[in-house]
Amino acid sequence: MEYGLFGLLILIADIYAIYQVLTSGASTAAKVIWTLVILILPVLGFIIWLLAGPRASAARV
Repeated sequence: MEYGLFGLLILIADIYAIYQVLTSGASTAAKVIWTLVILILPVLGFIIWLLAGPRASAARV
């Protein structure tokens, strides 16, 4: 049961990340690359997106 809940949380986080990528001001190529990274590597892709995604780079400035 714990793995099902963990999987659901990852799914929700990935959907949120993909939505944020698609609504960001990044270029189309960057959106496609980020979406593919998140879909292919769900956990690692989400963590990488949190650290280096389009919104993260804009917040540092």
